[in-house]
Amino acid sequence: MPANNLDDSLSQSLKSIELLFKKTAPIITRILERSLEGKDLSVSQIINLFLTKGVDYEALLTVGNFLRKQTVGDIITYVVNRNINFTNVCVKRCGFCAFSRTADSQEGYHLPLEEIVRRSVEAHNYGASEVCIQAGLPPNMDGRYYIQLCRAIKKIIPNIHIHAFSPEEILYGSKQSQMTIREYLKELKDVGIGSLPGTSAEILDDDLRKQISPGRISTAQWIEVITTAHSLDIPTSSTLMYGHVETVKHSAQHLLLLRDLQRNSGGFTEFVPLSFVHTEAPMFSHNKQLGIKAGPSKSEVLKMHAIARLVLNQDIPNIQVSWVKEGLVDSKECLNCGANDLGGTLMNESISTAAGSLHGQLVRPRDLRRMIRDIGRIPGRRSTLYKLIRRFDSPETDGEDPLDKLDSEQQKLLGSYHELIKIDRFRFSSKKILSSL
Repeated sequence: MPANNLDDSLSQSLKSIELLFKKTAPIITRILERSLEGKDLSVSQIINLFLTKGVDYEALLTVGNFLRKQTVGDIITYVVNRNINFTNVCVKRCGFCAFSRTADSQEGYHLPLEEIVRRSVEAHNYGASEVCIQAGLPPNMDGRYYIQLCRAIKKIIPNIHIHAFSPEEILYGSKQSQMTIREYLKELKDVGIGSLPGTSAEILDDDLRKQISPGRISTAQWIEVITTAHSLDIPTSSTLMYGHVETVKHSAQHLLLLRDLQRNSGGFTEFVPLSFVHTEAPMFSHNKQLGIKAGPSKSEVLKMHAIARLVLNQDIPNIQVSWVKEGLVDSKECLNCGANDLGGTLMNESISTAAGSLHGQLVRPRDLRRMIRDIGRIPGRRSTLYKLIRRFDSPETDGEDPLDKLDSEQQKLLGSYHELIKIDRFRFSSKKILSSL
Protein backbone atom coordinates (compact mmCIF):
# COMPACT_ATOMS: atom_id res chain seq x y z
CA MET A 1 0.00 0.00 0.00
CA PRO A 2 2.24 2.88 -1.19
CA ALA A 3 1.73 6.21 0.57
CA ASN A 4 2.93 8.23 -2.44
CA ASN A 5 0.83 11.23 -3.49
CA LEU A 6 -1.22 11.17 -0.29
CA ASP A 7 -1.68 14.20 1.91
CA ASP A 8 -0.44 14.04 5.50
CA SER A 9 -3.75 13.01 7.05
CA LEU A 10 -4.22 10.19 4.55
CA SER A 11 -0.65 9.05 5.10
CA GLN A 12 -1.25 8.92 8.84
CA SER A 13 -4.49 6.99 8.30
CA LEU A 14 -2.68 4.53 6.07
CA LYS A 15 -0.08 3.93 8.76
CA SER A 16 -2.88 3.21 11.25
CA ILE A 17 -4.40 0.76 8.81
CA GLU A 18 -1.06 -1.01 8.37
CA LEU A 19 -0.82 -1.41 12.14
CA LEU A 20 -4.35 -2.84 12.23
CA PHE A 21 -3.46 -5.30 9.49
CA LYS A 22 -0.86 -6.84 11.76
CA LYS A 23 -3.76 -7.98 13.95
CA THR A 24 -6.39 -8.90 11.38
CA ALA A 25 -7.00 -12.32 9.89
CA PRO A 26 -4.88 -12.84 6.75
CA ILE A 27 -7.94 -13.41 4.55
CA ILE A 28 -9.48 -10.11 5.68
CA THR A 29 -6.18 -8.29 5.24
CA ARG A 30 -5.92 -9.48 1.64
CA ILE A 31 -9.50 -8.39 0.86
CA LEU A 32 -9.02 -4.96 2.38
CA GLU A 33 -5.72 -4.53 0.56
CA ARG A 34 -7.48 -5.29 -2.72
CA SER A 35 -9.94 -2.50 -1.97
CA LEU A 36 -7.13 -0.07 -1.16
CA GLU A 37 -5.52 -0.98 -4.48
CA GLY A 38 -8.77 -0.24 -6.34
CA LYS A 39 -9.38 -3.86 -7.33
CA ASP A 40 -12.81 -5.45 -7.64
CA LEU A 41 -14.15 -7.70 -4.89
CA SER A 42 -15.96 -10.98 -5.52
CA VAL A 43 -19.17 -12.21 -3.90
CA SER A 44 -17.25 -14.51 -1.55
CA GLN A 45 -14.88 -11.72 -0.52
CA ILE A 46 -17.79 -9.39 0.24
CA ILE A 47 -19.47 -12.12 2.27
CA ASN A 48 -16.30 -12.45 4.35
CA LEU A 49 -16.44 -8.71 5.05
CA PHE A 50 -20.06 -8.95 6.19
CA LEU A 51 -19.01 -11.65 8.68
CA THR A 52 -16.18 -9.67 10.29
CA LYS A 53 -15.94 -9.24 14.06
CA GLY A 54 -13.52 -7.68 16.51
CA VAL A 55 -10.37 -6.22 15.01
CA ASP A 56 -11.36 -7.40 11.51
CA TYR A 57 -14.56 -5.35 11.84
CA GLU A 58 -12.59 -2.36 13.11
CA ALA A 59 -10.23 -2.62 10.14
CA LEU A 60 -13.18 -2.78 7.71
CA LEU A 61 -14.68 0.45 9.08
CA THR A 62 -11.28 2.16 9.08
CA VAL A 63 -10.62 1.26 5.46
CA GLY A 64 -14.12 2.43 4.50
CA ASN A 65 -13.41 5.80 6.08
CA PHE A 66 -9.99 6.03 4.42
CA LEU A 67 -11.43 5.36 0.95
CA ARG A 68 -14.18 7.91 1.59
CA LYS A 69 -11.61 10.60 2.40
CA GLN A 70 -9.38 9.60 -0.50
CA THR A 71 -12.23 9.63 -3.03
CA VAL A 72 -14.55 12.47 -2.01
CA GLY A 73 -12.68 14.35 0.71
CA ASP A 74 -13.99 15.81 3.95
CA ILE A 75 -17.11 17.59 2.74
CA ILE A 76 -20.35 15.99 3.95
CA THR A 77 -23.22 17.08 1.74
CA TYR A 78 -26.99 17.47 2.09
CA VAL A 79 -29.83 18.74 -0.10
CA VAL A 80 -32.68 21.04 0.95
CA ASN A 81 -35.78 19.19 -0.19
CA ARG A 82 -39.32 18.17 0.64
CA ASN A 83 -40.90 14.72 0.41
CA ILE A 84 -44.43 14.64 -0.96
CA ASN A 85 -46.01 11.19 -0.59
CA PHE A 86 -49.30 12.17 -2.23
CA THR A 87 -51.29 8.99 -1.55
CA ASN A 88 -50.95 5.92 0.65
CA VAL A 89 -53.54 3.90 -1.28
CA CYS A 90 -51.91 1.08 -3.21
CA VAL A 91 -52.93 -1.94 -5.24
CA LYS A 92 -49.89 -3.87 -3.96
CA ARG A 93 -49.54 -5.51 -0.53
CA CYS A 94 -45.83 -5.66 0.18
CA GLY A 95 -44.93 -7.37 3.43
CA PHE A 96 -42.42 -4.73 4.46
CA CYS A 97 -44.70 -1.73 3.78
CA ALA A 98 -46.66 -0.19 6.64
CA PHE A 99 -47.51 2.88 4.56
CA SER A 100 -50.02 1.45 2.08
CA ARG A 101 -53.78 1.28 2.62
CA THR A 102 -56.66 -0.21 0.63
CA ALA A 103 -59.01 2.02 -1.33
CA ASP A 104 -61.77 1.60 1.28
CA SER A 105 -59.55 2.22 4.31
CA GLN A 106 -60.53 5.07 6.62
CA GLU A 107 -56.85 6.02 6.68
CA GLY A 108 -56.49 6.14 2.90
CA TYR A 109 -55.63 9.63 1.68
CA HIS A 110 -54.89 11.39 -1.58
CA LEU A 111 -53.54 14.90 -2.02
CA PRO A 112 -55.21 16.62 -4.98
CA LEU A 113 -53.03 18.12 -7.66
CA GLU A 114 -53.42 21.67 -6.37
CA GLU A 115 -52.26 20.58 -2.90
CA ILE A 116 -49.18 18.85 -4.33
CA VAL A 117 -48.34 22.03 -6.22
CA ARG A 118 -48.99 24.14 -3.10
CA ARG A 119 -46.61 21.99 -1.05
CA SER A 120 -44.01 22.26 -3.80
CA VAL A 121 -44.31 26.05 -3.83
CA GLU A 122 -44.09 26.13 -0.03
CA ALA A 123 -40.94 24.01 -0.15
CA HIS A 124 -39.42 26.33 -2.75
CA ASN A 125 -40.22 29.32 -0.56
CA TYR A 126 -38.38 27.61 2.29
CA GLY A 127 -35.32 27.30 0.10
CA ALA A 128 -35.77 23.77 -1.28
CA SER A 129 -34.10 22.99 -4.59
CA GLU A 130 -35.86 19.62 -4.86
CA VAL A 131 -39.21 17.96 -4.33
CA CYS A 132 -39.11 14.19 -3.94
CA ILE A 133 -42.41 12.63 -4.95
CA GLN A 134 -43.31 8.99 -4.33
CA ALA A 135 -46.57 7.35 -3.35
CA GLY A 136 -48.70 4.24 -3.46
CA LEU A 137 -50.17 2.87 -6.68
CA PRO A 138 -53.83 3.92 -6.53
CA PRO A 139 -56.36 1.69 -8.32
CA ASN A 140 -57.72 2.86 -11.69
CA MET A 141 -55.17 5.68 -11.88
CA ASP A 142 -55.01 7.47 -15.20
CA GLY A 143 -51.61 6.51 -16.56
CA ARG A 144 -50.80 10.09 -17.48
CA TYR A 145 -51.29 11.35 -13.93
CA TYR A 146 -47.56 11.45 -13.16
CA ILE A 147 -46.95 13.37 -16.37
CA GLN A 148 -49.64 15.92 -15.55
CA LEU A 149 -48.27 16.24 -12.02
CA CYS A 150 -44.78 17.12 -13.24
CA ARG A 151 -46.15 19.56 -15.80
CA ALA A 152 -48.25 21.34 -13.14
CA ILE A 153 -45.31 21.76 -10.77
CA LYS A 154 -42.91 22.95 -13.45
CA LYS A 155 -45.46 25.47 -14.74
CA ILE A 156 -45.43 27.23 -11.36
CA ILE A 157 -41.82 26.56 -10.28
CA PRO A 158 -39.73 25.99 -13.41
CA ASN A 159 -36.41 25.86 -11.54
CA ILE A 160 -37.35 23.20 -8.97
CA HIS A 161 -35.78 19.75 -9.44
CA ILE A 162 -38.38 16.98 -9.52
CA HIS A 163 -36.92 13.77 -8.11
CA ALA A 164 -39.87 11.46 -8.51
CA PHE A 165 -41.42 8.07 -9.14
CA SER A 166 -39.74 4.80 -8.31
CA PRO A 167 -39.27 2.14 -10.99
CA GLU A 168 -42.42 0.49 -9.58
CA GLU A 169 -44.39 3.68 -10.24
CA ILE A 170 -42.87 4.13 -13.70
CA LEU A 171 -43.88 0.57 -14.61
CA TYR A 172 -47.40 1.18 -13.28
CA GLY A 173 -47.78 4.48 -15.11
CA SER A 174 -46.57 3.01 -18.39
CA LYS A 175 -48.97 0.06 -18.13
CA GLN A 176 -51.91 2.27 -17.17
CA SER A 177 -51.21 4.56 -20.12
CA GLN A 178 -50.47 1.67 -22.51
CA MET A 179 -47.08 3.15 -23.34
CA THR A 180 -43.68 1.50 -23.41
CA ILE A 181 -41.33 2.32 -20.54
CA ARG A 182 -39.15 4.33 -22.92
CA GLU A 183 -42.10 6.32 -24.28
CA TYR A 184 -43.33 7.00 -20.77
CA LEU A 185 -39.96 8.15 -19.46
CA LYS A 186 -39.47 10.31 -22.54
CA GLU A 187 -42.75 12.12 -21.85
CA LEU A 188 -41.81 12.58 -18.20
CA LYS A 189 -38.48 14.07 -19.23
CA ASP A 190 -40.23 16.39 -21.68
CA VAL A 191 -42.43 17.81 -18.88
CA GLY A 192 -39.51 18.33 -16.52
CA ILE A 193 -38.69 15.31 -14.41
CA GLY A 194 -35.07 15.63 -13.27
CA SER A 195 -34.25 12.22 -11.79
CA LEU A 196 -35.79 9.04 -10.39
CA PRO A 197 -35.35 7.54 -6.93
CA GLY A 198 -33.89 4.05 -7.25
CA THR A 199 -36.25 2.65 -4.66
CA SER A 200 -38.47 -0.45 -5.06
CA ALA A 201 -35.18 -2.33 -5.38
CA GLU A 202 -35.24 -3.87 -1.89
CA ILE A 203 -33.04 -6.90 -2.68
CA LEU A 204 -32.69 -7.62 -6.39
CA ASP A 205 -33.29 -11.35 -6.15
CA ASP A 206 -36.59 -12.67 -7.47
CA ASP A 207 -36.89 -15.65 -5.09
CA LEU A 208 -36.51 -13.35 -2.11
CA ARG A 209 -38.84 -10.75 -3.64
CA LYS A 210 -41.55 -13.39 -3.90
CA GLN A 211 -41.29 -13.84 -0.14
CA ILE A 212 -41.47 -10.21 0.94
CA SER A 213 -43.40 -8.60 -1.94
CA PRO A 214 -45.19 -11.03 -4.27
CA GLY A 215 -46.48 -9.28 -7.37
CA ARG A 216 -44.04 -6.40 -7.03
CA ILE A 217 -41.76 -5.27 -9.86
CA SER A 218 -39.30 -8.00 -10.86
CA THR A 219 -35.53 -7.65 -10.91
CA ALA A 220 -35.51 -7.59 -14.72
CA GLN A 221 -38.23 -4.92 -14.82
CA TRP A 222 -36.40 -2.78 -12.24
CA ILE A 223 -33.24 -3.00 -14.33
CA GLU A 224 -35.18 -2.14 -17.51
CA VAL A 225 -36.65 1.02 -15.99
CA ILE A 226 -33.32 2.12 -14.53
CA THR A 227 -31.22 1.46 -17.63
CA THR A 228 -33.84 3.02 -19.91
CA ALA A 229 -33.86 6.14 -17.73
CA HIS A 230 -30.08 6.30 -17.89
CA SER A 231 -30.13 5.92 -21.68
CA LEU A 232 -32.42 8.98 -21.81
CA ASP A 233 -30.04 10.94 -19.57
CA ILE A 234 -32.39 10.73 -16.61
CA PRO A 235 -30.20 10.01 -13.57
CA THR A 236 -31.35 7.82 -10.69
CA SER A 237 -30.28 6.95 -7.21
CA SER A 238 -29.71 3.32 -6.16
CA THR A 239 -30.79 1.57 -2.97
CA LEU A 240 -30.78 -1.67 -0.99
CA MET A 241 -33.15 -2.57 1.85
CA TYR A 242 -31.64 -4.89 4.43
CA GLY A 243 -32.22 -6.29 7.91
CA HIS A 244 -35.23 -8.50 7.15
CA VAL A 245 -34.94 -12.00 5.64
CA GLU A 246 -32.03 -11.48 3.26
CA THR A 247 -28.67 -13.23 3.63
CA VAL A 248 -25.29 -11.56 3.32
CA LYS A 249 -24.95 -13.33 -0.03
CA HIS A 250 -28.09 -11.53 -1.25
CA SER A 251 -26.59 -8.20 -0.19
CA ALA A 252 -23.25 -8.97 -1.82
CA GLN A 253 -24.86 -9.93 -5.13
CA HIS A 254 -27.06 -6.82 -5.03
CA LEU A 255 -24.06 -4.52 -4.57
CA LEU A 256 -22.21 -6.14 -7.45
CA LEU A 257 -25.27 -5.86 -9.67
CA LEU A 258 -25.45 -2.13 -8.98
CA ARG A 259 -21.73 -1.78 -9.66
CA ASP A 260 -22.03 -3.54 -13.01
CA LEU A 261 -25.12 -1.53 -14.01
CA GLN A 262 -23.23 1.66 -13.26
CA ARG A 263 -20.33 0.59 -15.43
CA ASN A 264 -22.72 -0.02 -18.30
CA SER A 265 -25.03 2.99 -18.03
CA GLY A 266 -23.34 5.45 -15.66
CA GLY A 267 -26.55 7.04 -14.38
CA PHE A 268 -26.49 6.38 -10.63
CA THR A 269 -25.93 9.53 -8.57
CA GLU A 270 -25.59 7.77 -5.22
CA PHE A 271 -26.14 4.58 -3.26
CA VAL A 272 -28.45 4.61 -0.24
CA PRO A 273 -28.57 1.62 2.16
CA LEU A 274 -32.04 1.49 3.74
CA SER A 275 -32.55 -0.27 7.05
CA PHE A 276 -35.74 -2.30 7.31
CA VAL A 277 -38.06 -0.54 9.80
CA HIS A 278 -39.91 -3.44 11.37
CA THR A 279 -42.22 -1.83 13.94
CA GLU A 280 -45.41 -1.65 11.85
CA ALA A 281 -44.34 -3.76 8.87
CA PRO A 282 -47.03 -6.40 8.17
CA MET A 283 -44.60 -9.26 7.59
CA PHE A 284 -43.13 -8.63 11.05
CA SER A 285 -46.15 -7.54 13.09
CA HIS A 286 -48.41 -10.27 11.64
CA ASN A 287 -45.73 -12.99 11.70
CA LYS A 288 -46.05 -13.47 7.96
CA GLN A 289 -42.41 -14.49 7.55
CA LEU A 290 -40.34 -17.02 9.45
CA GLY A 291 -36.96 -15.87 10.66
CA ILE A 292 -37.54 -12.20 9.94
CA LYS A 293 -35.23 -9.84 11.78
CA ALA A 294 -36.28 -6.67 13.58
CA GLY A 295 -34.11 -4.59 11.30
CA PRO A 296 -30.31 -4.60 11.18
CA SER A 297 -28.14 -4.28 14.27
CA LYS A 298 -25.95 -1.22 14.67
CA SER A 299 -22.85 -3.16 13.63
CA GLU A 300 -24.69 -4.43 10.54
CA VAL A 301 -25.61 -0.84 9.63
CA LEU A 302 -21.99 0.31 9.92
CA LYS A 303 -20.74 -2.72 7.99
CA MET A 304 -23.20 -2.03 5.17
CA HIS A 305 -22.01 1.55 4.72
CA ALA A 306 -18.34 0.55 4.90
CA ILE A 307 -18.73 -2.37 2.48
CA ALA A 308 -20.71 -0.19 0.08
CA ARG A 309 -17.75 2.18 0.04
CA LEU A 310 -15.31 -0.64 -0.69
CA VAL A 311 -17.43 -2.21 -3.44
CA LEU A 312 -18.80 0.91 -5.14
CA ASN A 313 -16.10 3.47 -4.39
CA GLN A 314 -14.80 3.95 -7.92
CA ASP A 315 -18.17 3.65 -9.66
CA ILE A 316 -20.71 5.27 -7.31
CA PRO A 317 -18.60 7.58 -5.11
CA ASN A 318 -21.52 9.07 -3.17
CA ILE A 319 -22.71 6.86 -0.31
CA GLN A 320 -25.69 8.36 1.49
CA VAL A 321 -26.80 7.59 5.04
CA SER A 322 -30.54 7.89 5.69
CA TRP A 323 -30.93 9.88 8.91
CA VAL A 324 -34.64 9.14 8.95
CA LYS A 325 -33.82 5.41 9.18
CA GLU A 326 -30.76 5.55 11.43
CA GLY A 327 -31.28 8.69 13.50
CA LEU A 328 -28.76 11.49 13.75
CA VAL A 329 -26.52 9.81 16.34
CA ASP A 330 -25.95 6.58 14.39
CA SER A 331 -25.75 8.53 11.13
CA LYS A 332 -22.65 10.27 12.48
CA GLU A 333 -20.98 6.90 12.86
CA CYS A 334 -21.90 5.94 9.30
CA LEU A 335 -20.14 9.12 8.17
CA ASN A 336 -17.01 7.80 9.88
CA CYS A 337 -16.93 4.49 8.03
CA GLY A 338 -17.62 5.36 4.40
CA ALA A 339 -20.67 7.56 3.89
CA ASN A 340 -20.29 11.13 2.64
CA ASP A 341 -23.86 12.40 2.31
CA LEU A 342 -26.81 12.94 4.67
CA GLY A 343 -29.62 13.06 2.14
CA GLY A 344 -32.22 15.79 2.51
CA THR A 345 -34.06 17.96 5.00
CA LEU A 346 -37.23 16.11 3.87
CA MET A 347 -39.76 18.52 5.53
CA ASN A 348 -42.35 15.75 5.28
CA GLU A 349 -41.57 12.05 5.28
CA SER A 350 -44.44 9.59 5.46
CA ILE A 351 -43.25 6.17 4.37
CA SER A 352 -40.68 5.50 7.10
CA THR A 353 -42.84 7.36 9.62
CA ALA A 354 -45.76 5.02 8.89
CA ALA A 355 -43.46 2.05 9.46
CA GLY A 356 -42.58 3.31 12.93
CA SER A 357 -39.40 5.32 12.39
CA LEU A 358 -38.72 7.47 15.46
CA HIS A 359 -36.49 10.04 13.84
CA GLY A 360 -38.86 12.75 12.68
CA GLN A 361 -39.90 14.35 9.43
CA LEU A 362 -37.59 17.36 9.23
CA VAL A 363 -34.04 18.31 10.08
CA ARG A 364 -33.14 21.97 9.60
CA PRO A 365 -30.02 22.76 7.55
CA ARG A 366 -28.28 24.34 10.54
CA ASP A 367 -28.80 21.13 12.54
CA LEU A 368 -27.28 19.07 9.73
CA ARG A 369 -24.32 21.45 9.58
CA ARG A 370 -23.83 21.24 13.34
CA MET A 371 -23.91 17.46 13.19
CA ILE A 372 -21.31 17.43 10.41
CA ARG A 373 -19.01 19.78 12.31
CA ASP A 374 -19.36 17.64 15.43
CA ILE A 375 -17.28 14.97 13.70
CA GLY A 376 -14.73 17.44 12.35
CA ARG A 377 -15.98 17.61 8.78
CA ILE A 378 -17.08 20.39 6.44
CA PRO A 379 -20.79 20.84 5.59
CA GLY A 380 -21.78 21.39 1.98
CA ARG A 381 -25.17 22.04 0.43
CA ARG A 382 -25.61 20.23 -2.88
CA SER A 383 -28.06 19.87 -5.71
CA THR A 384 -29.94 16.62 -6.35
CA LEU A 385 -27.25 15.69 -8.89
CA TYR A 386 -24.39 16.37 -6.44
CA LYS A 387 -23.28 19.73 -7.72
CA LEU A 388 -21.84 21.59 -4.71
CA ILE A 389 -23.98 24.71 -4.25
CA ARG A 390 -22.19 26.04 -1.19
CA ARG A 391 -19.39 24.99 1.14
CA PHE A 392 -19.80 26.11 4.76
CA ASP A 393 -16.32 26.68 6.16
CA SER A 394 -17.30 28.54 9.33
CA PRO A 395 -20.46 28.85 11.47
CA GLU A 396 -19.84 32.59 11.64
CA THR A 397 -20.43 32.97 7.90
CA ASP A 398 -23.23 30.40 7.48
CA GLY A 399 -26.09 32.87 7.47
CA GLU A 400 -29.60 31.50 7.98
CA ASP A 401 -31.66 29.36 5.67
CA PRO A 402 -35.43 29.97 5.61
CA LEU A 403 -35.92 26.52 7.15
CA ASP A 404 -33.57 27.39 10.01
CA LYS A 405 -36.08 29.96 11.26
CA LEU A 406 -38.75 27.34 11.97
CA ASP A 407 -39.16 26.52 15.65
CA SER A 408 -40.90 23.34 16.79
CA GLU A 409 -44.34 24.97 16.76
CA GLN A 410 -43.89 26.44 13.29
CA GLN A 411 -42.68 23.08 11.99
CA LYS A 412 -46.11 21.67 12.77
CA LEU A 413 -47.54 23.95 10.07
CA LEU A 414 -45.87 21.70 7.50
CA GLY A 415 -48.17 18.90 8.63
CA SER A 416 -47.41 15.30 9.51
CA TYR A 417 -48.35 11.86 8.27
CA HIS A 418 -50.37 11.01 11.37
CA GLU A 419 -52.43 14.17 10.94
CA LEU A 420 -52.77 13.70 7.20
CA ILE A 421 -54.54 10.35 7.42
CA LYS A 422 -57.27 11.96 9.55
CA ILE A 423 -58.13 14.92 7.30
CA ASP A 424 -61.53 14.37 5.66
CA ARG A 425 -60.92 16.61 2.66
CA PHE A 426 -57.95 14.42 1.69
CA ARG A 427 -59.84 11.14 2.11
CA PHE A 428 -59.05 8.88 -0.83
CA SER A 429 -61.46 8.66 -3.75
CA SER A 430 -60.57 7.32 -7.19
CA LYS A 431 -62.87 9.99 -8.63
CA LYS A 432 -60.67 12.68 -7.10
CA ILE A 433 -57.58 11.31 -8.80
CA LEU A 434 -59.27 11.21 -12.17
CA SER A 435 -60.93 14.62 -11.80
CA SER A 436 -57.66 16.31 -10.84
CA LEU A 437 -56.16 15.76 -14.29
